[in-house]
Amino acid sequence: MTILSSPVQYVVSTPPVTRAFAAATVVLSLLYYWISWSSSDPYATPYLILVPGTSIFYPWSFLTAGLVETSLIELAVTILFIPPSLRYFERLWGTIETIKFIAVTIVISNIIAFGLSWIEYFVFQSPAFAFGIQYHGQMALQTGILVAFTQAIPEHQIQVFGVFKARVKSLPMAYNTFSVIMSVIGYQSPYLLIQFGWLVSYVWLRFYKKGSGDSLGGPTVYGDRSETFAFVMWFPPFAHGPVSVLADTLCSLATRLHLIPSAGHDIEAGYTQVPGGARAEAERRRAMALKALDQRMAGGPSSSTNGPTMPSNASRQHQATPHSRSNSGMDPKSSDSGEDSAR
Repeated sequence: MTILSSPVQYVVSTPPVTRAFAAATVVLSLLYYWISWSSSDPYATPYLILVPGTSIFYPWSFLTAGLVETSLIELAVTILFIPPSLRYFERLWGTIETIKFIAVTIVISNIIAFGLSWIEYFVFQSPAFAFGIQYHGQMALQTGILVAFTQAIPEHQIQVFGVFKARVKSLPMAYNTFSVIMSVIGYQSPYLLIQFGWLVSYVWLRFYKKGSGDSLGGPTVYGDRSETFAFVMWFPPFAHGPVSVLADTLCSLATRLHLIPSAGHDIEAGYTQVPGGARAEAERRRAMALKALDQRMAGGPSSSTNGPTMPSNASRQHQATPHSRSNSGMDPKSSDSGEDSAR
């Protein structure tokens, strides 16, 4: 993260969507704390958070639930992670695409959680699944941002407290594993949102997000159909076979139903394959993302003070050693109609 002369300058240099989103999270969370402390009813705010049994009467709660953290610890973690990350992606993607990403990840994840709770209610005939669960917070958005970082800088290595080291591309599945464990031991809410956020954000970034073709001098691009971002790459090698069949089947069905936009011009179509395998390909894609970010920042009035954030600087310093490896069984399929694999 760029060290600026004062916190005020850092806030002023933050793009508007990130600034507004962080402010809304703090305000709605504090409002939730005040109402909860003023009332003895633990479900006193169905109009702010998602309660499956009542949210049908408060449709806006599918969005506002993602802006409410119900504990100070959750709020602190969110403020430390979400705004700096959104700051980076808003400069890379632009305002509109950032708003779309936030809204899609939060709202659709909450809709899936809402539907699952009602299915559980009808299957188990337990009111607890409809009226005893509260979905809230930004865990879906957190894992969605990890997926976005995996797309932008997959080979970048992070280090926490000098002990924990991991590549960015391994973080989403580690977070999903944590979600599975917490859900199995009885904490379905809000940890189940992590899995929904991962799936929703991946589908959005893979097929629907409008690319930065204008800043790269090319036509508009939707999604990222590259091999390194295929669905099968999220899973260990022994699972590639069945996952590949499932992903190809779903992708073909969605294409026939016109649910997936045509790939059109591929952002990578004008480039030859980089020697060194998938890792070298990921480095080339990271360099393209940095080029788009630099061009956006160069065109802004405050480009002299708006330095790149931690992911950008760290990714510039990272140097990957390309190495070759077999890509057998993982080549994306294509057809004349522009259909691509969703692996």
